Order: sequence, then C-alpha cells, then structure tokens
Amino acid sequence: MKDYIEKRAVEIAYYIIEKKATVRQTAKKFGVSKSTIHKDVTERLLQINPSLAAEVRKVIDVNKSERHIRGGLATREKYLHQHV
Repeated sequence: MKDYIEKRAVEIAYYIIEKKATVRQTAKKFGVSKSTIHKDVTERLLQINPSLAAEVRKVIDVNKSERHIRGGLATREKYLHQHV
C-alpha cells in the first residue's frame, strides 16, 4: 500500500472519531468518494491500525443506525420550507 493512502486512511479515521462525522461528510471534506472512505476505514485501516479501525467502526455503526432518522428530519424540513 502506498504511503499517501495509509496516511489518508489514518487522517480519515481521526476525523470521523473526532467529529462523529458520517461517511458522506468525510468524503466531502477529503475530496474523495464515499466508496474510498468506506474502503479506507474498513479494509485498509484494519491492516494499518486495528484498534483505530475498531473505534471508527463504532462511530460508523452509530451513524448507520441513525441515518433513517436524519433522512426523515431532512425530508420534513424540506416540506416545511416549501409550504411557507
């Protein structure tokens, strides 16, 4: 694995943990795709730093369990502003 990829994976991990960021937010911040973020934190980071990968996994799992709620709130907000 190239050095810059390892460095990016670790930076992404710390960002997700610190900000409790979603995969989409992280992808936007780092200018890469959601697929790249996901691969970095699930596969590559596991090889580089397994304990850090476990911490990131916890945050990602929480985000995944809450995403349907955030989606519903976003839709509600959208329609509230349309009728005004």
